[in-house]
Amino acid sequence: MAYTLADLNEAIADTIPDREAIVTPARRTTWRDLQRRTRQLAHLLVDAGLGCHRERAELSPWESGQDHVALYMYNGNEYLEGMIGASKARTVSMNVNYRYVDDELRYLFQDSGARAIIYHASFAPTLQRILIDLPPMALLLQVDDGSGEPLLPGAQDYEEALAGASDTKLDLVTTDDDLYMVYTGGTTGMPKGVLWRSEDIFFAALGGRVPGSEPVTSMAEVLQRAPGGEAVRLLPAPPLMHGAGHWTSFITLHSGGTVLIQTNPKKLDPDDIWSTVERERALSLSIVGDAFARPLIDQLKQKTYDLSGLMIIGSGGAILSPANKEAFLELLPNIIVADGFGASETGAQGATFTTKDSGVPSAFKMDEHTFVLDEGLTRRLSAGDEAIGWLARTGHMPLGYLGDQAKTARTYPMIDGIRHSIPGDRAQMNADGSIKVLGRDSVCINTGGEKVFAEEVEQALKRHPAVHDVLVTGTPNERWGQQVTAVVALKPGATADEEELRETAAKELARYKLPRAVVFVDAVMRAPTGKPDYKWAKDTATAALAGNE
Repeated sequence: MAYTLADLNEAIADTIPDREAIVTPARRTTWRDLQRRTRQLAHLLVDAGLGCHRERAELSPWESGQDHVALYMYNGNEYLEGMIGASKARTVSMNVNYRYVDDELRYLFQDSGARAIIYHASFAPTLQRILIDLPPMALLLQVDDGSGEPLLPGAQDYEEALAGASDTKLDLVTTDDDLYMVYTGGTTGMPKGVLWRSEDIFFAALGGRVPGSEPVTSMAEVLQRAPGGEAVRLLPAPPLMHGAGHWTSFITLHSGGTVLIQTNPKKLDPDDIWSTVERERALSLSIVGDAFARPLIDQLKQKTYDLSGLMIIGSGGAILSPANKEAFLELLPNIIVADGFGASETGAQGATFTTKDSGVPSAFKMDEHTFVLDEGLTRRLSAGDEAIGWLARTGHMPLGYLGDQAKTARTYPMIDGIRHSIPGDRAQMNADGSIKVLGRDSVCINTGGEKVFAEEVEQALKRHPAVHDVLVTGTPNERWGQQVTAVVALKPGATADEEELRETAAKELARYKLPRAVVFVDAVMRAPTGKPDYKWAKDTATAALAGNE
């Protein structure tokens, strides 16, 4: 038995068949239901001629021998069913950003070579425009979302297709080499498909090892803990198309728990989220950084909810600032705020845990496979070393990037005979062995020969009580080459000027890191996952400053 989504689902469903696995406003899916429905989906994929055509041993790290199934949906039971069902057919699910416009979608489908698409009906008009530019799909499954959109030519209704398919277990042998794929957000470049072996992603991000605990040693151990997971009920607020959304969901499922979906997953609705946590007695809530935290905190100040069952608010995928951690704990003093660190190219690497009485940690406690390499990638930095280096990881890691041999070699180099993952984060070692993550080198600002990391400045500016959101970027400067520029959205009704913001940041930052210019906007643009859009920030800041000259 392998650590695939397929085998894990089959084994856990046999152990706790009557427990709820996924709860949405319209459907309460038990583990037995989930097992049956994902078998039916797998039969549909196999009957369409999809599956595994070349085994891992025949392939290079950047190659896939399996067919790819695109999931173009909002959050719902169908999304998680799509991932598990694809695994049971020995195909590979892939995430589609539903905010993409036509050209971005064409790129994604062409780059991935997707052969099937499962999509919400409201996306049918967009799909119809781009499908004519793509090779014919082997299978189109349209999920009714109440939009009233008719079926695309050749498409099948998802529920009707499942009802007509066999629910017997497929006679396929899945392996630990079967792929899991996640497309990056494309924050600083074009999205890339990160390829993982199933065993590696299970231990890196899907419950094989939860931060702060030891890894499981066998499938038997997974099944032994599943009956005790009845109280583990998670609401993943971010889109499941983002790793932070489906990683926490599968950690929950693989512990025998239940995933909860809010009433309207099409947008961030704080009242909807808190009402779902209250109604379904969620034990934990998953968010992505400050973009999710701030609206949720504001809502708690306006309305009272019974959140006595909530024990953990977990964040990952983007920065959760100390100010917002403190705000959560002021409003919900009995919870733990868990701030996870990781990436599509590394899996989960570490975390901080903050309580009302603990104070906010300044750095992440990383696992034993995560460390900092020096500038030349020749040695590991020691605790207390003041040099800035590259955050690196060994152990369970991806194979590479789909179709990109050169980028695979750059991100996953061999050093002293050991394969490393070095996706581009800069970091420092603290005296206590914890690691201070400074940010991606690709958004580092070089001003007068000094390196300034955007995320560090953003966190300092968010200490000002009037700041709702902020992104920091570099803009041209005749004297310094680049200058630090902040793009700031203030809270409704709040006021602040540039000097006030600089004074707040100066309490934590050296003067060369302070923004030389501040551009005020009505709203900071982020992806639906909460990740920053630094291209938008640079374009907005450059245009605003040019207009002021």
